[in-house]
Amino acid sequence: MGQVSGAVSQQQRRERIRQAVLADGTVRIERLVEEYGVSGMTIHRDLDVLERQGWLRKVRGGATSTPGSLLPRSVGARRSDAAEAKSRIARHALRHLSPGQVVALDDSTSGLAVAERLGELAPLTVVTNFLPVINRLREEDGVHVIGLGGDFHPGYDAFFGLHAAEMAGALRSDVLLLSATAVVDGHCLHRSLESVQVKRALMRTAATRVLLADRSKFERRAVHELAPLTEFDLVVVDPATPRPVLDELRERGVAVEVAEA
Repeated sequence: MGQVSGAVSQQQRRERIRQAVLADGTVRIERLVEEYGVSGMTIHRDLDVLERQGWLRKVRGGATSTPGSLLPRSVGARRSDAAEAKSRIARHALRHLSPGQVVALDDSTSGLAVAERLGELAPLTVVTNFLPVINRLREEDGVHVIGLGGDFHPGYDAFFGLHAAEMAGALRSDVLLLSATAVVDGHCLHRSLESVQVKRALMRTAATRVLLADRSKFERRAVHELAPLTEFDLVVVDPATPRPVLDELRERGVAVEVAEA
């Protein structure tokens, strides 16, 4: 492949490299040098940054994809993962919402499961950076949607970046419903630093913070710290969550509710 046409920013180049690793499973440094018209040292720095973020693993002469727990999956795949548990959690979460509120939803499919039911509580205002939520609610009577603009990331179907975080920080919500990739040792972790930036901004401006966590969240690992569980007013889990996990959460002083089966 020849050199790409037109100027490509550092951010664009790294995003394209990330997408290439996701698509092909591997990239070669010499080919990236040829494609982007930059030095080998520059590509090495790009790969170093992407490796620290958990997107890939550097190997001799290039990089390969990392274990699936650190990589984004399509929204469809994420929705099908623990779908029944997310549905139960969403139904339970509705108990903590009331008509007339401003509800914030993050870029999680757990939040999307809540969005599927928000028409029952109209009128509502919904703040989100997740395109599937926007699309789901755009024609819902009585639901006013405020989309957080910014840099669109196709891998997550969501808007991230400084503009999205600044807009999130300027809006006040009554209740924030969000999820994370993993819960480890009393802390929420996420695979994407960009997502963490917006989630933290939403947390800072929410009157009530609710974490939606199906049992799979307690079985995974992730790279980036989002927040300790004690920063949430409530954690809603599904009935299949093991008793030792529930006991540990409560011992940490975390308010936990188990969604009904």
